[in-house]
Amino acid sequence: MRTITKVAALVAMLAVPAAGFAGQAAPAKKAPAAKSAQPAKAEKGAKKVAGHSTSGTVKSVSDTQLVITKSGKKATDETFVVNSSTEKKGTIETGAHVQVRYTMDGKSMVASSINAAAAKAPKPAKKGKK
Repeated sequence: MRTITKVAALVAMLAVPAAGFAGQAAPAKKAPAAKSAQPAKAEKGAKKVAGHSTSGTVKSVSDTQLVITKSGKKATDETFVVNSSTEKKGTIETGAHVQVRYTMDGKSMVASSINAAAAKAPKPAKKGKK
């Protein structure tokens, strides 16, 4: 009988602290704060589309196409597909300097946004001294 009482007392003493620890949950890890500038994550299996950016002078423009000439040592022409989802800012006209954000669709460069600065006016001729 004494043995059973001692065992019961020992079990009770061990059970009380164990129950106290079991009631405590592990501290929850803080979730990283969501950045408002970050786009929403795509569904699993969807490919992430890489965005590119370039700038140059407009050579020609239409409703479906934009051709710019990149400046530098090797001046090259680049042709972009323009569609209804392309965001356009400023007046996009021949001679205007533009910045183009685009994505690759196969071998085509599809413009996602076009920002245009006003075309530079030609410099006036200098007056000579008389």
